[in-house]
Parts: sequence; C-alpha cells; structure tokens
Amino acid sequence: MNILIWILQAVLALMFLMAGFMKLLKPKDQLKKKVGDWVEDFSVVGIKSIGVLEVLGALGLVLPMAFNILPVLTIWASLGLTMTMIGAIILHVSRKEYKMLVTNVVLLLLLSTIAIARWILVPFS
Repeated sequence: MNILIWILQAVLALMFLMAGFMKLLKPKDQLKKKVGDWVEDFSVVGIKSIGVLEVLGALGLVLPMAFNILPVLTIWASLGLTMTMIGAIILHVSRKEYKMLVTNVVLLLLLSTIAIARWILVPFS
C-alpha cells in the first residue's frame, strides 16, 4: 500500500509541477490557448500566484516524506492542493465549463486519498 501511495504522490507532484510552471512561465495569451478562457477572469499576478501554489504543493507532496523533514507537511500539501481543486471546481461551475469538472474532481479525490492514506492508513514514520 505504501508503494502505491508513493507512486500516486509522485505522479500528482509531476502533474502539479508541470501545471504550476506553465502558469509561471507562459504569458497570459499563450496560457489561454493551453488551459482555457478562465485565465481572462484573473490578473497576471493571480495566475502566477496559482502557479506558485501548485509548485509548492507539488514539492510538498514528495519532499517532506522523502527527506523525513516534517513529513506531516505532505498531508498539508495534499489538503492545500485539494482546496485548490475545490476553487477550480467552483470557478468552472460558475463559468459553466462542465467538461473541466471531471479532471478537477478526479484530482480532488486523488489528493484527498493521499491525505487520508498518510494520516490514517499508512502514516509517515
């Protein structure tokens, strides 16, 4: 079970690293082509802030447990990214972008699974 959770953590960390760095490095007009029209609802600073949160969350999914430095931060990182997905769901529902919800809900469930697994099922040691 522990190996499966580590794999899930690593895959989600890579996904959020890519998404976060894309938001940090691409200009708003290029980002709109990649991720959709929702970027029009946010300032450049807002988009970059989301990118920073995604990168920090991705690092938090793996590094604290990998280096055994405050491994509880892995749980907090997964919960933080879960909150980010809740925000994304609210945004897409308000914009009636229902196709985007599937990805957000799946990510929310996987992140919640990590939090529960690391807190209860296979706690950090």
